[in-house]
Amino acid sequence: MNRRTTALLSTAIATAVVVGTASTAAAAPAAGGRAATATPDPFYRYDGGKPLSSYQPGDVLKKRTLNYHVFGIPTPLKAIQLLYRTTDAQGRPSANVTTVVRSPHGDGSKAVSYQSFYDSLDPEDGPSRAIAGDISLGGVIANAESVIMAPLLLKGYDLVIPDIEGQNADFAAGPEYGTNTLDSIRAGIRTEETGLHAGTRFGLFGYSGGAIATNWTSALAPAYAPEVNKQLVGFAEGGLLVAPAHNLKYVDGALAWNGVIPMALIGVSRSYGIDLTPYLSAKGLAVVKDLERGSIVDALGRHPGMTWKDMAKPEYKDPNSVPTFVAAVNKINLGQAATPTVPGFIGQGNAGWLEGTFNNPPGIGTGDGVMVAGDARALARQYCATGNNSIKYEQYGLLSHVGAMPYWAPRAMAWLDDRFEGRTAPTSCGRIPAGNSLEPEKPTVAQ
Repeated sequence: MNRRTTALLSTAIATAVVVGTASTAAAAPAAGGRAATATPDPFYRYDGGKPLSSYQPGDVLKKRTLNYHVFGIPTPLKAIQLLYRTTDAQGRPSANVTTVVRSPHGDGSKAVSYQSFYDSLDPEDGPSRAIAGDISLGGVIANAESVIMAPLLLKGYDLVIPDIEGQNADFAAGPEYGTNTLDSIRAGIRTEETGLHAGTRFGLFGYSGGAIATNWTSALAPAYAPEVNKQLVGFAEGGLLVAPAHNLKYVDGALAWNGVIPMALIGVSRSYGIDLTPYLSAKGLAVVKDLERGSIVDALGRHPGMTWKDMAKPEYKDPNSVPTFVAAVNKINLGQAATPTVPGFIGQGNAGWLEGTFNNPPGIGTGDGVMVAGDARALARQYCATGNNSIKYEQYGLLSHVGAMPYWAPRAMAWLDDRFEGRTAPTSCGRIPAGNSLEPEKPTVAQ
């Protein structure tokens, strides 16, 4: 594929995003609903005769090649999809899907693992489904992200695009995001058709929900996948979820982003096999039921001003009075995870009022509307203090969560370009303002 063809392809992707967004909005199904033609795809099920536990993490179970779709429109670009063995949040063997897209200008020497911010409780909204041609309201984000990925392909980067939430859509389960991503890289390397190999250098790239996966991947890599860690050149992320218990207090009563409260409850319950319903009020139960298969598109702005107290029974007005909740959020607190050994670039907005979040809770402070700036600063400082001096941190005081993304993305891409070129990573260590405590949450007594 020559440069002219590639340029036309990039234009086709952009056009498909514009046309597809309009058509999807015009014919969108009800909240949490599927397109009328959606049918279960057997590719996503492991149906082999051997138990999953007999395979190693990253082993390929199925593979297929298809055209890359954007909002159901096929492009000339080929995508290789792999069903592979990985590990869930509870350490159990599981199967997941990733997509590898080869750059028309690539030679297999460099690749970017792109972690999507599709944020959904429905596995049908994952990027692999969008790439295969499925259309859903929750899949709008995964389709629109083609605009972000196209420049990486044009630069010669092969792409690995995992379904970071797994096949149960375990929203917000950070450790599982990380193992899914690391094993997707392993699977790509072990598949000849991808052109990836043990000498390929990888960069990690993700915003918002994709940042959760990016950071957990870099934190888990040294212990979980040391051979992959040796191939990483760095991680670039923005709008990061660090300590989820802080975020739930920050978005409490917000006009739009408070919808992540029930989403997080569902995702955490699902991933760790816990039942939080005994602690919920009638309203909380109704909201959770409504969002069981919903996406962030369904949740935003649906219940403006809703608080944790609205969702919980009176005696559990303090979320820390729910022991199972405390145990779960401590497991997904990045402040308790290992320090990455590769360079990192972290961007974070801090104008949440632009998106209807006006809170400034004591010990937590402000953020971009959904993510807490003080937590991101604290994590960056922690990495510097624990031996990683190649951390660049930027805070955008006039940008919110959605607004920071288009500013952060080209800066993150340029930062990754420099890592692949072998340039010394810049550092903000010693200049990052103080942040919040990232210590584990402590349980309280129900009143």
